[in-house]
Amino acid sequence: MRVLNKKARFKYEILEEYEAGIVLTGEEVKVARTGGINISLAFAKPINREIFLINANIPTISDPARSRKLLLHQKEIVSILTKIKAKKLTLVPLAIYTKHNLVKVKLGLGKAKRKFEKRESIKKRDLEREMGTHRIRRKAL
Repeated sequence: MRVLNKKARFKYEILEEYEAGIVLTGEEVKVARTGGINISLAFAKPINREIFLINANIPTISDPARSRKLLLHQKEIVSILTKIKAKKLTLVPLAIYTKHNLVKVKLGLGKAKRKFEKRESIKKRDLEREMGTHRIRRKAL
């Protein structure tokens, strides 16, 4: 099972990636294994030298949008905190996936793109798509 956050790569220029564990209840783990999670509006936030995943929608009976603690080594947390403060970066979840029997979150430390940068990435993607279809047509002839 793998749930991707496609909007994160569009909105942010990802500079570094981290893998973190996540504290879930049994019911939430079942939902995570079936892929019923929505992280498109989620973000990670440091609170009291710990990092929490906020606004991740894991549909359960109790509280689908509660904050969930992320499990990282203390050295990683200190590194992330210093980079966030120094460079004004944002910590966003890129994917949630299962690894063996554990549920993991891939976090990206990114800088927000401006509007013109988003337009450039759209143009670049469209050009690559056209070049790919052009090559396929040429091979067919």
